[in-house]
Amino acid sequence: MRATRLILSWLVAISASACATPPKEAPPSSPASPPRRLESPGYGFEAYLWWKPEIATRDLGLIREAGFTWVKQTFAWRDIEIEPGKYDWSRADQVVFLVTEVFTRNLIIRLDREPYWDRRDYPLDAGIAAGPPRNLAHFFHFCEVIARRYRGKVAAYQVWNEPNLAREWAGQPPNPAEYVAMLRGCYAAIKRGDPDALVISAGLAPTGDGPPLAMPHEAFLVAMYEAGATPYFDLLGVHAPGFRAAPEVPPGMAASIPELGGQRFFAFRHVEDLRAIMERFGDGHKQVAVLEFGWTTDPINTDYAWFAVDEQLKADYMVRAFRWAKQNWRPWIGPMIALGMPQFDWTPDNEQYWWSVIDPVYPETRARPAYEALKAMEK
Repeated sequence: MRATRLILSWLVAISASACATPPKEAPPSSPASPPRRLESPGYGFEAYLWWKPEIATRDLGLIREAGFTWVKQTFAWRDIEIEPGKYDWSRADQVVFLVTEVFTRNLIIRLDREPYWDRRDYPLDAGIAAGPPRNLAHFFHFCEVIARRYRGKVAAYQVWNEPNLAREWAGQPPNPAEYVAMLRGCYAAIKRGDPDALVISAGLAPTGDGPPLAMPHEAFLVAMYEAGATPYFDLLGVHAPGFRAAPEVPPGMAASIPELGGQRFFAFRHVEDLRAIMERFGDGHKQVAVLEFGWTTDPINTDYAWFAVDEQLKADYMVRAFRWAKQNWRPWIGPMIALGMPQFDWTPDNEQYWWSVIDPVYPETRARPAYEALKAMEK
């Protein structure tokens, strides 16, 4: 009963705060001061806490027992604003409450997945995950509403995911200038809702493919800077899957060895290439957030099986990746989000199943070697 009363009182408090009349503020053109420095590195997991509170509670306990202090969770816009101006906060409130009870404010919320009522004209069965809405002003309003609702409870918001892929951009060729327009408006909205919340740019998909299906992530980042992105994010978001290479392998070696992929981005350390772009554009004072990283053990899905490792090697590589960052990337590295806690319904046919550090079963808990190794790792 006490836990129920705590949740109810918490929900009343945030509902009252969210309903308060928003102050009239001009959108900031640049940060008022440099963003605060975060632990370097920060230890985190991506999690899927949305649908099953009993599994969410179990997984948050596993994250805490592993000595990790950051959690990243997707908040799909379409699951919250079900009609224009009509919100269902039930699951979002539950996730924020559960995470903040365990980790205070160390929650990163990924904002993407436009609602169907504001979707651009693309077929729902075309393999397109998401895209910018028809009216960006609707997204900016949502960004402000959610930041105001969870003011003081959420550390950071990630604005969209992998916009350098057409399947994340309504099936259209990726457009860095359009993404910067989205980032700029969402940044201003989040800062109006919660000035202390940090804004993280979207993690870019490591790829060498070009338009119309994709845009190489390094070229996309350069174009973001050229389009004026600098004032509109506090941390640069990156994705850093290790593919087939050990975490210490330099990008040049991955590019020169066909078995490792034959391009620089096939190395975990390609994060250093993106860091060099930041420094080239005078943005070296900011930290980098690794929003996804890990190694897969997938023997089934052909797009992934060529770079699969075994479970023991995956465990070793993930520990060594954290160790490399701690020894070589401080102080500019921020939170590092490992893949991850699985969604309850993943099966081996789903490629995400093979990146996880535990099996997607409940109430039994079956940890994979990577979880045990990360739990035992020095931090």
